[in-house]
Amino acid sequence: MSEENITRININDKELILIGTAHVSKHSAEQVKEVIEAEKPDSVCIELDEQRYKSIVDGNKWKDMDIFKVIKEKKATLLLMNLAISSFQKRMAKQFGINAGQEMIQGIESAKENGAGLVLADRNIQTTFSRIWSGIGLKGKAMLLMQVIGSIFTKETISEEELEKMKSQDMLNSMLQEFTDSFPKLKKPLIDERDQYLSQKIKEAPGTKVVAVLGAAHVPGIKQEIYNEHDLERLDEVPPKSKIPKIIGWSIPILILSVIAYTFYANPSAGIQQTISWVLWNGSVSAIGAAAALAHPLAILTAFAVAPLTSLNPLIAAGWFAGIVQAYIRRPNVADFETISEDVFSVKGFWHNKVSRILLVVVLANLGSSLGTFIGGADVIRLFIENI
Repeated sequence: MSEENITRININDKELILIGTAHVSKHSAEQVKEVIEAEKPDSVCIELDEQRYKSIVDGNKWKDMDIFKVIKEKKATLLLMNLAISSFQKRMAKQFGINAGQEMIQGIESAKENGAGLVLADRNIQTTFSRIWSGIGLKGKAMLLMQVIGSIFTKETISEEELEKMKSQDMLNSMLQEFTDSFPKLKKPLIDERDQYLSQKIKEAPGTKVVAVLGAAHVPGIKQEIYNEHDLERLDEVPPKSKIPKIIGWSIPILILSVIAYTFYANPSAGIQQTISWVLWNGSVSAIGAAAALAHPLAILTAFAVAPLTSLNPLIAAGWFAGIVQAYIRRPNVADFETISEDVFSVKGFWHNKVSRILLVVVLANLGSSLGTFIGGADVIRLFIENI
């Protein structure tokens, strides 16, 4: 048996065997099968959380999704990010004739075949995204969202050089590599904290011999962190939402309304100009966002109509209304849910599938509304200065 990419660690009367895999390599899956069959471990740890595990073993999971619930619970952006990652993986799979994540699937199958316990060792992906989201600020959030949406438009082919680079990276990190270069502190929630989490789960796995199937990028960190104790509850905490965005969110509408009200009092015609500017900028840019998602005309009209009002209330968003209207008029059918995992494989599919199009309507209409708020707000201030 080849020892290439295998790290053996003895700790606390346990033998830990780490297999550093490439998420886009056929050889890695073969090695996972070979090692588990040869070692007969008590437990097999895989770099998946419950959510990603279910998505692998339950191909019908999309059928159970309630798109209206997703919108109302403000999960459209998160789901779109997950779909973009799926699209990123599937493009590689098609080009190189591979199945991204096959080594994890092999780990699941081999654990079952050899009577080993299966341990889902990675942190919940939503927790990781939440910890990333809370640490990058408003500018970072806008950049991350644009990069995720932009990834949908990336070229369909990937060079051999890029593929080799991805073989040494975590799948999440490979997609967000450019972003982590711009925001180095993202490495902590994306890689460092997960190294700690994975280390603790591997140490706590039942039995005296444990095989862990891991992305190669995590092995160096785990080799260091495995000797330390880590508080899983602390690493699992979703950080409390900062009050600053809420303060800013309420300050902007209060400022805008105060400026318009005073302008109406001092110069009614200028106040009317301000109101028209606010409505047109907010409504138009939000409507453009919905139109970019190829929304139904009524959904586009809804975005235009509600954006000037939702921008004055941080608790609601134009995209939610536009998305719900889109969902009612272009209600997804069973086929849309069944084929979404394949449709997100291409740009055309993202816009063709009714489910992913609804998510795009929500996200792009919200982005447009946010942009319109800043442009419209600036114009309101300009008119105030010019006329008062």
